[in-house]
Amino acid sequence: MSAPLLKLGAVLSTMAMISNWMSQTLPSLVGLNTTRLSAPDTLTQISPKEGWQVYSSAQDPDGRCICTVVAPEQNLCSRDAKSRQLRQLLEKVQNMSQSIEVLNLRTQRDFQYVLKMETQMKGLKAKFRQIEDDRKTLMTKHFQELKEKMDELLPLIPVLEQYKTDAKLITQFKEEIRNLSSVLTGIQEEIGAYDYEELHQRVLSLETRLRDCMKKLTCGKLMKITGPITVKTSGTRFGAWMTDPLASEKHNRVWYMDSYTNNKIVREYKSIADFVSGAESRTYNLPFKWAGTNHVVYNGSLYFNKYQSNIIIKYSFDLGRVLAQRSLEYAGFHNVYPYTWGGFSDIDLMADEIGLWAVYATNQNAGNIVISQLNQDTLEVMKSWSTGYPKRSAGESFMICGTLYVTNSHLTGAKVYYSYSTKTSTYEYTDIPFHNQYFHISMLDYNARDRALYAWNNGHQVLFNVTLFHIIKTEDDT
Repeated sequence: MSAPLLKLGAVLSTMAMISNWMSQTLPSLVGLNTTRLSAPDTLTQISPKEGWQVYSSAQDPDGRCICTVVAPEQNLCSRDAKSRQLRQLLEKVQNMSQSIEVLNLRTQRDFQYVLKMETQMKGLKAKFRQIEDDRKTLMTKHFQELKEKMDELLPLIPVLEQYKTDAKLITQFKEEIRNLSSVLTGIQEEIGAYDYEELHQRVLSLETRLRDCMKKLTCGKLMKITGPITVKTSGTRFGAWMTDPLASEKHNRVWYMDSYTNNKIVREYKSIADFVSGAESRTYNLPFKWAGTNHVVYNGSLYFNKYQSNIIIKYSFDLGRVLAQRSLEYAGFHNVYPYTWGGFSDIDLMADEIGLWAVYATNQNAGNIVISQLNQDTLEVMKSWSTGYPKRSAGESFMICGTLYVTNSHLTGAKVYYSYSTKTSTYEYTDIPFHNQYFHISMLDYNARDRALYAWNNGHQVLFNVTLFHIIKTEDDT
């Protein structure tokens, strides 16, 4: 039982004790204690002539004492002793009535206080529950934020591994510099002074070679694909998502294009974390529907294939309008030469360390893959290469450092099966497997900045890490 209820019970018990005391004490106050009770609640009847008698006593619903008194017959003597006793009795009853009334007021006041305290205690209990729930929610939110930050750092692991490999090359250059220092020391010993101009030219030559080497480190030959890392699960079975390889890390926006046809809405997110949480920053309503899932964002603009045509569209996100459009001559479209999964994937637009590319097939090349390097401003074809690999037999393809890599399927068991170098105009068959975790790939594109493959894997947005082998040719090798 709560403390307020105990307090109220004590007050009521006190009132009952007062009532019982009055029923037993009032007769003795007026000298009527000669009456004997034959039962707990009844009194023996006496003649009204004998004096004032208490007939009964009880409590009303409000807890007040009620007494029934039998008055004697009128006596002519007003100064009778019993009259005085009656007046004394009336005074005492009035005093006790006043005391009971005061007690009643206090009881009512205490009862209202008890009710108020009970309400406050219930409110306090509810606040404690809310604080507990908020604490759990806050801990969950902080844990999720830490997990998202860790997910953002995961793609950096293979990059750091690659830097370890590159560090070995830097060590070689350090060794050459030490050798040069030894040569300088020998010259000094032989002629006693440096030929400053000759040494300066040798240093400049070494610096130039070092810079050229660092530039070459950005490109390499594909050796391995690891992963995937599942970034998010959303959308339909087919779609595309991408980032701009030329954007800075601070402005690494994500673009999301669900489905391969009958859609014009592009959703933008300010970061990978916002993309994972679903916090859109902006949406774009393109002037044309797109075909397929092989779009690319490059230097702030979206390049896509216009639906039911071989026209390429360049759309600026910053300006919100089309900057250029051009027909890709002889290119098949609308499921004439798609990838193995279909989906109007006839024309595949992609970007790498070198620039912007289009991969497609033509009747003139017997349905085999054609690679074209595009001018990013005018969409004009700068140069084309015709391969001997059938477009319809390719699952997906992507460009790395001017080399096209083609997979043999979009289903489980897919691997990179064929490559074509635009530098040497030669091809080779490869065997580079990768894990098709969700069994169906409808988009696979390389991002040169992240050194990763972005993929749409059966309604899952995933990342594959790539390992590149760097070959550095010195002047002696030419």
